[in-house]
Amino acid sequence: MKFRDAGALALAALATTLAACGGKEADKAAPAADNSAEVQQYYRDKVKLPTEVWEKFESGQISQEEIDRRTAAGEFPKFFRVARPEELPADLAWEDGMDLPDIGSPEAKKGGTFSYFIDDFPRTLRTSGPDSNGSFRPYILDDNAMRFAQRHPNDTSIGPNGFRYFPGIAKQWAIDQAGAQVFVRIDPAARWSDGEPITVDDVFFMFYFFQSPHLRDPWYNNWYNRSYTHVTRYDDLTFAIGLPERKPDMAARVLELEPIPAHFFREFGEDYPERYQWRFRPTSGPYTVRDEDIKKGVSITLTRVPDWWARDRKYWRYRYNFDRIRLTVIRDTAKAFESFRKGELDWFAVTEPTYWYEKLPDTDPLVQGGYVAKTVFYNQLPRPTWGLWMNSSRPLLDNRDVRVGIQHATDWDRVIKEYYRGDYQRMRTTADGYGEFTEPTIVARGYSVEKALDSFAKAGFSKRGPDGILVNDKGERLSFTLSTGYDYLRDVLTIMREQAARAGLEFRLEVLDNTAAWKRTREKKHDIELVAFSVSPEMYPRYWETYHSVNAYDRPFLDDGTPNPERKPKPNTNNLQSIAIPALDRLIERYQASEDKEEMRRLAYEMEKIVYEDASFSPGFVYPFYRTAYWRWLRWPEDFNVKISRRSEEWYLSWIDEDVKKEVQEARKAGKSLPPIIKVYEQYRDR
Repeated sequence: MKFRDAGALALAALATTLAACGGKEADKAAPAADNSAEVQQYYRDKVKLPTEVWEKFESGQISQEEIDRRTAAGEFPKFFRVARPEELPADLAWEDGMDLPDIGSPEAKKGGTFSYFIDDFPRTLRTSGPDSNGSFRPYILDDNAMRFAQRHPNDTSIGPNGFRYFPGIAKQWAIDQAGAQVFVRIDPAARWSDGEPITVDDVFFMFYFFQSPHLRDPWYNNWYNRSYTHVTRYDDLTFAIGLPERKPDMAARVLELEPIPAHFFREFGEDYPERYQWRFRPTSGPYTVRDEDIKKGVSITLTRVPDWWARDRKYWRYRYNFDRIRLTVIRDTAKAFESFRKGELDWFAVTEPTYWYEKLPDTDPLVQGGYVAKTVFYNQLPRPTWGLWMNSSRPLLDNRDVRVGIQHATDWDRVIKEYYRGDYQRMRTTADGYGEFTEPTIVARGYSVEKALDSFAKAGFSKRGPDGILVNDKGERLSFTLSTGYDYLRDVLTIMREQAARAGLEFRLEVLDNTAAWKRTREKKHDIELVAFSVSPEMYPRYWETYHSVNAYDRPFLDDGTPNPERKPKPNTNNLQSIAIPALDRLIERYQASEDKEEMRRLAYEMEKIVYEDASFSPGFVYPFYRTAYWRWLRWPEDFNVKISRRSEEWYLSWIDEDVKKEVQEARKAGKSLPPIIKVYEQYRDR
């Protein structure tokens, strides 16, 4: 079989597709395709490579020809399997999570249009492949898709099988610890948004889709090839997925998956990014995007599926209350805030101190008049990795002494004190917020002109030029582009530039729109980026995606283990620092394979220390809360939100009260005040 070749599965008729702007013309230009036979062959041929073989294949130590030869010899087990219903293990302990408390408020009302903004029009409606991981994606995937089951957001206890889950697409599930398998029964009522039933065909296709190089998304290719050993079909609604290790969060690896609608991807092939650029794929969740609601460069609107199959189900019935979600493109944050003040947007994130203290203080007439509410909500979950991500594949940044110097020349304490008003805290590691898995002894490097100059001198930068910036004997200036995709962080960059100059370091500041900045960073074309990964509330941190060498370069090392002098940075991976350290690779591989929680904890500590010594990530800040401003007509549950929420609208618990909206509008017109709403929710605050 060929790991580089792929086709497409077709198990039903072609779904209705959506196109936007040039999308229809592109669809008409693309010839029809049907790769059913090719994909069925993939199902017959696909084998599971052992982890050590896959790693050698990825790094170029084993050729495709050798894989083919060993596969033909029957060395590797089949990945796709079919069994009879009576072959299901009889001793499985099926569970459904229905004993967990409901989510949301019974007072929630359906209806209305929720208005917010996005700072750039999405470059695609795809949720995978090039340009798909932008700020719009959560609206159609992360926060919209149901998945087989979902971690309960308030009951965060950990039992024998990991976190507690409530049902989504699945009706029941069972954990086979001994066999390292998770069994799932799909709810017979589960439907895609186009009305087609969700079946095991979509589970099979999910693996084909994410394992395919046509996706042009290495992260998915790696994850779905490495993280699962097989998928077994028992009937149309029952399947099992095998895992290579019995990890503490084994259930999460399966239950948090969403299948892929096989019937929609009949034409999936080499031209996937172009062919499906503006087609909205059917979703298991409540919101879809209609062709007529895509206004290129202006707005995009989501509409609630009127007959969504889960609309009356426990855990879902009090959520996703808006009929429509209208997202208007406003590229400037300050202009977006003015739109919010006018009542054109329903809510606004005001975690940033400038907005909380200055642009919308408690004394603001909108707040004192009771028209706009302000809330602070303390949450509990791993923290986004805000910091400086240095690309060590770039000239000068490939020198550790330079990177250490940059660490000491970056004044995070001043940023926190002056810009964040002391409300934030300094991040220590790359994995803050993971409890016992967070390394407890590391202290992030502090600002010190003396230490910075000492490190720069070791790298050959010991003389200052006329402008105070250090130069080496070749006349090269110690200068880098410091960029971000967040306009509101301009002042943070300015503080950094001023303080760095004192240590002889020049930061050339660059602020791009979020989508363009992220695209360039993922392509490894940045010098130093101020950015963060929005991490999920998982049991333990991940290291393979961000720190393994296979995600840094096309072929990081030669056969003798030395760095490959012709290696090229690998685009579209999360290894933004281009880290390639053999000792770290070995620890990551042990961590990936470990089934022992205590061993994983020790390995996490060791890896964190190596990353600290590498010095290509300068830890920035963390904040244990988020702050929200919203118009009074936007209503919330009594406790406002759930424990592991990362932002106010992530779990879609709010609703629009049209009566209150009318009351607010009439009160403003008449100059009448309503009781102010300024609340702090501390039920989940660390004490």
